[in-house]
Amino acid sequence: MLLHEIVDASARLAATRSRKEKTSLIAGLLARAEPGQRELVAHYVSGRLRQRRTGLGWRGLQTLPPAAAAPSLDVEAVDAAFEHLASLAGPGSVAQRAAAVADLFGSATEAEQQWLRSAAVGEVRQGALDAVMTEGLAQAADVPVADVRRAAMLAGGATKIVRAAFEGRDALAAVALTVGRPVEPMLASSAPDLDAAMVKVGSDPSGIAVDAKLDGIRIQVHRRGDEVLIATRSLEDITHRLPEVVEVARGLPASELVLDGEAIALDEAGRPRPFQETAARTASAADGVTAVTPYFFDVLHVDGRDLLDLPATERWSALEALVPEPHRVPRWQGTDPAAARAFADRVLADGHEGVVVKAAGAPYAAGRRGAAWVKVKPVHTLDLVVLAVEWGSGRRRGMLSNIHLGARDEEDPGRFVMLGKTFKGMTDEMLTWQTERFQELRVSDDGWVVTVRPEQVVEIAFDGLQRSSRYPGGLALRFARVVRYRDDKGPDDADTISTIRALLPGHAR
Repeated sequence: MLLHEIVDASARLAATRSRKEKTSLIAGLLARAEPGQRELVAHYVSGRLRQRRTGLGWRGLQTLPPAAAAPSLDVEAVDAAFEHLASLAGPGSVAQRAAAVADLFGSATEAEQQWLRSAAVGEVRQGALDAVMTEGLAQAADVPVADVRRAAMLAGGATKIVRAAFEGRDALAAVALTVGRPVEPMLASSAPDLDAAMVKVGSDPSGIAVDAKLDGIRIQVHRRGDEVLIATRSLEDITHRLPEVVEVARGLPASELVLDGEAIALDEAGRPRPFQETAARTASAADGVTAVTPYFFDVLHVDGRDLLDLPATERWSALEALVPEPHRVPRWQGTDPAAARAFADRVLADGHEGVVVKAAGAPYAAGRRGAAWVKVKPVHTLDLVVLAVEWGSGRRRGMLSNIHLGARDEEDPGRFVMLGKTFKGMTDEMLTWQTERFQELRVSDDGWVVTVRPEQVVEIAFDGLQRSSRYPGGLALRFARVVRYRDDKGPDDADTISTIRALLPGHAR
């Protein structure tokens, strides 16, 4: 299959909001692909490369060679080119990488170049989510979507079971939880407060549970004998980075297990350190300074027995028998809403980021985000100033989208300190408005970033702060999203960088 078919489909996926149309587009591509190319096509139509890392970034891809006049790139040739790029390291690799980029991108049409650049840096935004991919695969292979969904969650994603889907229901049914192969984690939906979360979970004769929501890194731990595998939420293997978690797993009284939990860095008092310290620690091997502690909240397998389909209460009992309390996430179980609220208040007082309300009778729905788990986190908002805006891609092409956010520097009037970027939370009406508004405030435009006069205030919701060397203020917002533009406020009314620094956990007040 030629790459231009993927690129054309990607543009159509980005242009429609219809789930049915997205599903049909994906199904059509998979059905037309050669059997040996289907898995690769599934990756590409999902907007992802097969390689986790390519060594490429926006800076290295800003200047590209002249585009080819006609499409000729085959998807297998593209995959081979990125595999080569991913393998480059050591002396001479910079020049080799530049030559490989020139060769690949010089063979691509202009539309293909844009898609390849976005795919290389993980910025393909087309709405081909995993759920839609699952439905498209089921339609292309003419098998029940429920069979595909279950096999995908147990195999670690729909792209892993493309061949099985086309082989039929028996092949899908043969896909099972395997110790040592990460499964897609169960996810939580959201509610604005504890009462709304309890309503969303619904009544259960067994009651509910309220778990502390730790501000750590989601981990899935597999053990067979002395062999341990630790995977992140995105199923990346980070075993070698967390020897302290490996040690805890090996000390548990089972020869085979699969656990779900969090790894988090704590201070001397047992309170959570800033998330960035946990993230930095889990991104590299032990540094001898920052240790992480594992906390587990679910168990999926113990000594040859799969537990996914059991009610949560039975899995929790198995967890209590397997994992000592110091390594279990704090949990309250019962039916009394007042007691649940008191527990949630204690969790927040202990410095954690929120709670997760869980249905006591629910199975472990790997890869799903439903009403059985509902997270509640306090929402923080700031009034910040827009410093620049990036031109959008995909469905947002031709519109100003990603905004650069700055806080006021009270020690230097008129200066603003950048804290991050976001394109989340923007409606179509907001995108149309801001495209016009920020062109009115434009100072410069390099074709990608439009620098603007720092006059427009925007209200931003965020989940927390982290230390960051990427921005001049040393801070970055976590999960920032637009609430509304504040035309009633001017830049002098924006929040200050010192006020924001005081919100950082562990900041000296």
